[in-house]
Amino acid sequence: MTYYGGKELAAAFRTVRKNTIQVAQDIPENQYGFKAAPEARSVAQTLTHIALGTEIAHQIHGNKIDDLKKLNFPELMQKMGADEAKPRTKAEIVALLQSQGEKFASYLEGLPESFLAERVAMPPGAEPSSKSRFEMLLSPKEHEMHHRGQLMTLERMIGVVPHLTRQRQEQMARAQSAQR
Repeated sequence: MTYYGGKELAAAFRTVRKNTIQVAQDIPENQYGFKAAPEARSVAQTLTHIALGTEIAHQIHGNKIDDLKKLNFPELMQKMGADEAKPRTKAEIVALLQSQGEKFASYLEGLPESFLAERVAMPPGAEPSSKSRFEMLLSPKEHEMHHRGQLMTLERMIGVVPHLTRQRQEQMARAQSAQR
């Protein structure tokens, strides 16, 4: 018996996506083209990358691929890159984050423990040589949190206080006023 299965994966992913959507909403649309450096992704590109980032997991696990040698990564990455490059408005990006996030969370929610325990062979030379589907399905959330950290830095660079910081400041202010 495990204590963390499909329902818990889905709930944790929904929490992460909710926070990403809040970041997307907090950044003014006129700042969606902002980049920290010329070669970096813009705010819009990073948010779109996050929104579409669950597609690799869908391809692997939705198609029940048991060996990553069976997946054509260059073709998949080219397709995803083309989809990421499509121009989108802030509203379209937020809607994409919402729809793709819920699609992935709903998928996770229905996964049985037996499926999550299955092993998937990694590419030749990779260590470890295989991973459980559970371990692999944690990756989209970790990937999103990595990029959300970047977005929170970009928020600071354009003068937006991240919502999690605002929430902490409000909690501290309430605690201080309660002590008086």
